Amino acid sequence: LTRLPNADFEPAQAATSPSSAVAWEPFSPARLEELQAAGRPVFVNFTAAWCITCLVNERVALGSARVALALADREVVALKADWTHRDPVITAALAAFGRGGVPLYLLYSPQAKEPVILPQILTEALLLQNLQTL
Repeated sequence: LTRLPNADFEPAQAATSPSSAVAWEPFSPARLEELQAAGRPVFVNFTAAWCITCLVNERVALGSARVALALADREVVALKADWTHRDPVITAALAAFGRGGVPLYLLYSPQAKEPVILPQILTEALLLQNLQTL
């Protein structure tokens, strides 16, 4: 058997190309307000590294090249609210929507006062359908 050097195989690059990656920004209430004031559509992903549902949704729906392209085409800013270490700011944002945990997915349209609250189980088709309403 001949072993190939480890440098020849990079699974992260093989699994995700730069064109399929969502450009996540860290969530903060101030950043959300700033984007809303500027009339930008925003998608907020409340997630945690230990959340199995979150991880499945990221693999099945949020990691989709089609979803990344739809977000970019509609100039949607994607904010990630990482609750892995129980950040109190994110806890307060979750509580504002009557939630005690993750996942929570919010889609803010410039034309609407309140965000669309997406289901806890996401699919690529569901996300694409909601993005078409922007």
